[in-house]
Amino acid sequence: MQQQLTTYLRAGYPGLAIITAEEARAEAEITSVCTSLERHLHAWSSSEGLIDIKEGRVTTCPDPLDALQLIERLFGQEKIRHVIVMRDLQLYLEPSDPMLVRRLKDLLRLAKPGGHAMILLGCRLKLPPELDHEITGVDFSLPAAEQLGVVLDGILATNKLKRPNEAIREGALQSALGLTTTEAENAFALSVVETNGIDHKVVAREKARTLKRNGLVEVIETKPSLADIGGLDQLKEWLERRSGAFSTSAKAYGLPAPKGLLIVGIPGTGKSLTAKATASAFGLPLLRLDMGRVFAGIVGQSESNLRSVIQTAEAIAPCVLWIDEIEKGLSGSQSSGSSDGGTSSRVFGSFLSWMQEKEKPVFVVATANDVSKLPPEFLRKGRFDELFFVDLPDALERAQIWDIVIARHGRKPADFDSVVLARACEQFTGAEIDAVFIDAMHEAYADGKEPGNKHIVEAITRTVPLANLMDGQIAALRHWAKGRAREAASRSTPARRYSGRVAESN
Repeated sequence: MQQQLTTYLRAGYPGLAIITAEEARAEAEITSVCTSLERHLHAWSSSEGLIDIKEGRVTTCPDPLDALQLIERLFGQEKIRHVIVMRDLQLYLEPSDPMLVRRLKDLLRLAKPGGHAMILLGCRLKLPPELDHEITGVDFSLPAAEQLGVVLDGILATNKLKRPNEAIREGALQSALGLTTTEAENAFALSVVETNGIDHKVVAREKARTLKRNGLVEVIETKPSLADIGGLDQLKEWLERRSGAFSTSAKAYGLPAPKGLLIVGIPGTGKSLTAKATASAFGLPLLRLDMGRVFAGIVGQSESNLRSVIQTAEAIAPCVLWIDEIEKGLSGSQSSGSSDGGTSSRVFGSFLSWMQEKEKPVFVVATANDVSKLPPEFLRKGRFDELFFVDLPDALERAQIWDIVIARHGRKPADFDSVVLARACEQFTGAEIDAVFIDAMHEAYADGKEPGNKHIVEAITRTVPLANLMDGQIAALRHWAKGRAREAASRSTPARRYSGRVAESN
């Protein structure tokens, strides 16, 4: 941020905004910039008033209008360039106060010829239309590993602990990426209390809790492997061949990091499981984004939420960002102007721009059940490296799924005839096969027996597969995918018209 802020101040920008929850770190960087540029720094808050940072002089003025009047006098001083940090002034602009807005506009106009600047500092930026073009946002990223290292060293020094070896230290710092300095400090301190040292597992656990509490993204700790997926041989091969693309050697080779993958298919065919297994195959952290939560009720909050998600993902990078059922979050973008004032359209456009231009190694895995709801521009080449279509499993793949499901539930696949079971559950998805086996286990437990082929076949006869209920939608999806998407599984004969995977809800 310091370089960008320095450039803006030297260029004479009178109004700037820094959106962050790390007020102390942001003010430290602002102080550093003002010192290097020889600018006189002041800070205002409703609780403390206007503070002269250099001289420590405090003028009590809880009312922002009174504060602006004092700042106007400062701007009238000759040969001194002032920078004023306004803490949480945005709160007084919701809803906007006409007098405050007018006074702020006048002050910004007065600041420009004198080389002064006002910086709005807070957790969110919601400006009235009158100020939209008067204030310029300054990017403030989450702390990098080097900055978190300073926090970690401070925790170790406070608790009189020796510096751990580089492998342990690096693991802890990587686990803390995506947290603010305060959150990281808390996680490191908790690790010291619980383990009397620094344990990256404790830090990672706390990060997962913190991100989940924020409600936008969550860290998925348990990641299945590609071996847990039945079928999908072409998709798995594609992932395996790109598993080393995030390595140092790949970067030295000049290989760009993969952008992402879109998986379209029938519900229950294992798209979500594949997304999770992608992170395992790449050896990267997995973040799950609920696109619906990005769209908040407060005007302007949706855009802020998206910026927060991108900032978190890029701070943790390299990582895999999984967006499940993305069509539910983006389906309203085309009619956004008449339904939500264009919010969905703006968020969608910002998301597309980030996907196209992102420089950090964030691999996006998006899954969708209803491709008709996705905007056309989302599907074009350049957004994703590849688009795969996942269909129903054929007999061979259903047999593979049966073996995986049976083993996952603590039984031996050799005790069952998976070929017979595969023939008996034609048109079943992986999720339905898993549900059938659980049903058979319940019946067997009630009989005081172990589940066998008889219990499973009876459970199959009681189940109506989804394919029977939505045959029209499946036919339409197959028609769309032909020539537009790669098959996730091999197609050797017309009879092998399906692709399979292990049980998963999506």
